[in-house]
Amino acid sequence: MTLPALTAVTHRWESDLAAHLDRSGHVHVARRCADLAELLGCAAAGIARVAAVSVDLRGLDASTVAELGGYGVRVLGVHPPADEVGARTLRRWGVSEVVSADAGFEVVEAALAVVVSEPAVRVPEAGSPLLAPADPRPAADPEGGDGGVEGRDPAGPDGGRGSIVTVWGPTGAPGRTTVAVNLAAELGTPDAPSLLVDADTYGAAVAQCLGVLDEAPGLAAAVRAADQGLLDRPALARLAPQVQPGVRVLTGLPRADRWPELREHAVADVLQECTRLARWTVVDAGFCLERDEELSFDTAAPRRNGASLAAVSAADTVVVVGRADPVGLQRLVRAVDELAAHTVAPQTVVVNRVRAAAVGRDPDRRIRDALQRFAGVSRIHVVPDDPAAVDTALLRGRTLAETRPGSPAHQAIVRLADGLRGPVAERRRRRRAHRWRAS
Repeated sequence: MTLPALTAVTHRWESDLAAHLDRSGHVHVARRCADLAELLGCAAAGIARVAAVSVDLRGLDASTVAELGGYGVRVLGVHPPADEVGARTLRRWGVSEVVSADAGFEVVEAALAVVVSEPAVRVPEAGSPLLAPADPRPAADPEGGDGGVEGRDPAGPDGGRGSIVTVWGPTGAPGRTTVAVNLAAELGTPDAPSLLVDADTYGAAVAQCLGVLDEAPGLAAAVRAADQGLLDRPALARLAPQVQPGVRVLTGLPRADRWPELREHAVADVLQECTRLARWTVVDAGFCLERDEELSFDTAAPRRNGASLAAVSAADTVVVVGRADPVGLQRLVRAVDELAAHTVAPQTVVVNRVRAAAVGRDPDRRIRDALQRFAGVSRIHVVPDDPAAVDTALLRGRTLAETRPGSPAHQAIVRLADGLRGPVAERRRRRRAHRWRAS
């Protein structure tokens, strides 16, 4: 029994290739697609299980190859004759079997035999992500080195995988970016650097907070490189400049209407590469986690919230930020419940801008009691309202550690960073305190 196949190749070669496919003992042509949109639509509809695509198909990239795999479609790559660059490009995009457009029937048949023997990716259920979270442990550097990155930035303590901390919270400007920027500054050191990623597709602001004047869209450029199969650790390091010792930044979109550039699959690939470059990757994610685009289109469509969904799915820890007032706390309770549908990663709840004027006397106790009762959250981090310190840091384009290290807000972020580092950091903090008391 032969498998149904789709073709999406240049017209010059399509007839001969389709004839080879129809003669094959492995597949038969179910549809000839004129463009990428038709190809993805047919794949989403379950029409075929194999697709022959050419490297020069407009819009084809690593994300679309991964998307075809998400629909359970195996891919046979086709490149113009003698085009070695095209063949290498297809392989970088994840296509294992590649043939020349003028290849004979025997060559095509042999390639198809390999393609159909590959295990098909299970087709996702309606409403679920097209791409399951990638293996969080990427393969080791084949050369065992630092990939040519200046100053050698080992990700983990032994040069292994770093951790992803996604800072997320409900709508209403609870202070996600402020927490993310200062948390990255506290977690990063020259020996264990951090990488701050602005993945907010509604209002990217990390560059402004850090005074980055030349606001090149770092994340968008990294996504393009990932789509082309060109993103590695040195390339990512060039796109993510250091803003202070031990802290790199991958800036966000300068304009919100450019959100289609941040495709979910490619953002997930970028974040996994970040774990090879930095010990800590701190992601400033947008507030919305809805998948409403799936309800608005019959075929696959860009997701404005795809970057945030990828950041939450890839996270080792999610820092949930809420605002300390009646409206903000109600939104925070709902956000904690919403987040459970998107990730199983541990959550750290941060209540920002805590002040008695908005909550009442003894605000810390009141907030803890409310979150315990309505959200089942027993442990929270409280960041006191400190407008003078935060405004000074924002005005100067610096972090709290650089402008107001003794401020209450900064001390709260330090405690949050220590909690994320784990018991080792807590023991070190206690030893420092003991030495201070002894002296």
